[in-house]
Amino acid sequence: MPGIHRRKLVYIVKEKMRYYRSLSQLHLKDTWLTIGSFDGVHLGHQALAHHIISKAHASSVPSVVLTFHPHPASVLRNRSGQYYLTTPEERANLLGDLGVDYVVTQVFDKHVARTPAFEFLEFLYKHLQMKGLCVGEDFALGRDREGDILALKAYGSNIGYSVDVLPPVKIPEGVVSSSMVRIALSEGDVEFAQRLLNRPYAIQGIVIPGDGRGRTLGIPTANLEIWEQKALPKVGVYLCTASIGGNVFGAVTNIGVRPTFDKGSLETRVETHLLDFNEDLYSRELKLNFLSRLREEKKFPNAEALINQIMMDIARGKEILKSRSEVIVQVK
Repeated sequence: MPGIHRRKLVYIVKEKMRYYRSLSQLHLKDTWLTIGSFDGVHLGHQALAHHIISKAHASSVPSVVLTFHPHPASVLRNRSGQYYLTTPEERANLLGDLGVDYVVTQVFDKHVARTPAFEFLEFLYKHLQMKGLCVGEDFALGRDREGDILALKAYGSNIGYSVDVLPPVKIPEGVVSSSMVRIALSEGDVEFAQRLLNRPYAIQGIVIPGDGRGRTLGIPTANLEIWEQKALPKVGVYLCTASIGGNVFGAVTNIGVRPTFDKGSLETRVETHLLDFNEDLYSRELKLNFLSRLREEKKFPNAEALINQIMMDIARGKEILKSRSEVIVQVK
């Protein structure tokens, strides 16, 4: 199909799971497939993945998740900024953790958006020869969303694959969705986001040099370089766990503009202080899991007042960690 074939890029992301950046290079038979953006891999996405994994294992065939990047909303509705809950690689890792055999992140552009549904389905069948397809109730693909549930079932009956339709996952607050997760993050409600994801919301990045002010204050911090399109929780101070080099530490993380020192700055920074840790972290990759919001970011009259508040944040964070089930491995 024109516009879809791209150079083969294959990554082994998780043991026994293979990650492809091009569906055109993948040729499988009798697969169980689900399709969608899967941004965040929330409870609804997990239900779809578990369904195809169960069906695939029962028939001893591969399970496949087809995702897209950029997100269709960014192409069709010009969504921009810090929008994504997961990078394509993070998404593949999460799906691999669930037990999916193959993940494909297909490029989505305006050409793909204009492709007729039957043409896209033929392309899928050519490369995956689906035994079954599982989608959500509101799923549709192809030009003008013409590939709705009825069309998918009609096409499947013609060429020999079944279509399973799953209802949405609901909680008291409503239907679980990526949009609901984004709203929770925008409000700083990382605990609600954790409910929707069945895991803490996470960001990861490379530790880069900062201005060294934290160390001069006696509270060293790691400054993270984050993917510029990654959604961040609302500006504020959070309790996290920090994973680095196979070890996990408690951490107090500030997301914001540091108003006490950087007067007038509009640049949002992510800085984290690892509890009971004092090693050099520069150029190392660090992952933060957000557990709870401690307070809003605010301006203090002087450095001493800021230090006192940070020490209170650290003490409170340690107390919360003691009362929760997170396992913290500290390297002295």
